[in-house]
Amino acid sequence: LLLVLSTMTALAGNIKGTVLDKQTKEPLTGATIQITGTAQGAVADIDGNYTLNVKDGTYTIAVRYIGYKDVLLNSVKVKAETVLNFEMESDAQTLGEVSVTAQAKRNNEVALIQEQRRSLVVQSGVSAQQIAKTQDSNASEVIRRVPGISIIDEKFVMVRGLSQRYNNVWMNGSAVPSSEADSRAFSFDIIPSSQLDNMVIVKSPAPEYPADFTGGFILINTKDMPGENSFNISVGGAINDQTHFKDFRKAKGSSMDRLGFGNGFRSLDAGMKGTLNMHPGYETGNTARIDVLNNGFNNDWTLKTIKPVGDLKLNMAYNRKWETESGRAIGMLAAVNYSNSYKTYLDMENSLYGPYDTNNDKYVYLRKATDNQYSNDIRLGALLNLTFQPRNSNHRYEFKNIFNQISKDRYSERTGFNAQPDNINNMEYYYSSRTTYNTQFTGRHNFDDSRFDWSVGYAYANRNLPDRRLIERTDRTNETMGIYRISREFTKLDEHIGSANINYRQDFQFGDIAPTLKAGAYGEYRTRTYNTRQFQYGW
Repeated sequence: LLLVLSTMTALAGNIKGTVLDKQTKEPLTGATIQITGTAQGAVADIDGNYTLNVKDGTYTIAVRYIGYKDVLLNSVKVKAETVLNFEMESDAQTLGEVSVTAQAKRNNEVALIQEQRRSLVVQSGVSAQQIAKTQDSNASEVIRRVPGISIIDEKFVMVRGLSQRYNNVWMNGSAVPSSEADSRAFSFDIIPSSQLDNMVIVKSPAPEYPADFTGGFILINTKDMPGENSFNISVGGAINDQTHFKDFRKAKGSSMDRLGFGNGFRSLDAGMKGTLNMHPGYETGNTARIDVLNNGFNNDWTLKTIKPVGDLKLNMAYNRKWETESGRAIGMLAAVNYSNSYKTYLDMENSLYGPYDTNNDKYVYLRKATDNQYSNDIRLGALLNLTFQPRNSNHRYEFKNIFNQISKDRYSERTGFNAQPDNINNMEYYYSSRTTYNTQFTGRHNFDDSRFDWSVGYAYANRNLPDRRLIERTDRTNETMGIYRISREFTKLDEHIGSANINYRQDFQFGDIAPTLKAGAYGEYRTRTYNTRQFQYGW
């Protein structure tokens, strides 16, 4: 048996190497390497590498690639491992002059990898082709698959260990606003994955990118010119055995809650800055009191119990391309998506610790409590992209629009004790909504040895926290559980960004040297308004 194995090993060999363009030294992905007269062969990978397993012997090897002259190598002796590298010449006599006009696509894995290889900066990314293979529902779930990327709070991106404020985000070539009150952080969970064409994370500076990032510069591109006419509708659902068909506690809301617009039911009559009516007899002085009943406060504190039957996800997309006889092309991509999901978290420990008691070897609790949380998330999104390409395909104009609305309706209850020690029984009524809208008008112009592109954009973000109600109950004052504090909070953030940028690139050729000149300008105008009001009940 040992003799047979040794003989087989001696007869086994392989041929390996690379296939390159003789002039540019670029790898020829897809080139075929074949043993003539047999069915044995291999195909060069994206880096031009190949491996061909054969027995020891003498062979004739043929290398072929479309547009290049065939390479035929006779009497190749193979013993153990043989390295054969090929450089192929363009078959100019056969092909003659060929002019090809096409649109570069970056929504597949090969295109992104090729761009990364040729880029002068360090970058990585994810394409629509990769996204389609996953069940990711939004951009935060998509981008976390990129090496070096971490997600905080299910929506903020951390690049190379640096928090979200050290990163910068552009969408379709324009700046995007933040929906957070106290930090420059873009919420990636607000963009549905179905609207993405690709995302690229740039990790080193370049002339065409702003200089205000340290961790990463994230480029989000939504879908544009469709490749074919289509109309698609998809309906999906999910069931969680911890949530669905079980009791789910929910505060009263409005009919628009189902679309993510539930602010009206929870609004304050005087708004964020208006004067509120005072309670008769308590208008001034230290005893001044707001008249809750006559200022539009919602005083329905009742809870209802429902049994969700499942989560719902809907997507509808319409793609259309019109081409005229003169060669002009107009493309339209329209999409609408909607999702409604429920989550229940029961018996979560929520404790606060003091310094450890080393004498008695035990924890010191400042609070030891158990939380139950019921959350209903709504997402509504729409996309409309229009593309115009005149008869001269070197020019291209795009008008892109994306709108997203996301809301969270959550009820929480907490039971336990604190350090006083008091028993506690707290309740929170929480509703938040976030809105983003981005629109860009862009142009791209290609010439023989230069390129010019420009864009004008507007972005809006809104974060609304209407009537967050918190009830704190304790038995501090007597032996029975009573209300210790009731607070109500109204918060609203609005941010507007207007931006414009232009980029120019000129390629030169001086013999074997091919330098590139890049120039550009970028400007933006940003305004942010943040208002908050808080009230506490007194008696």
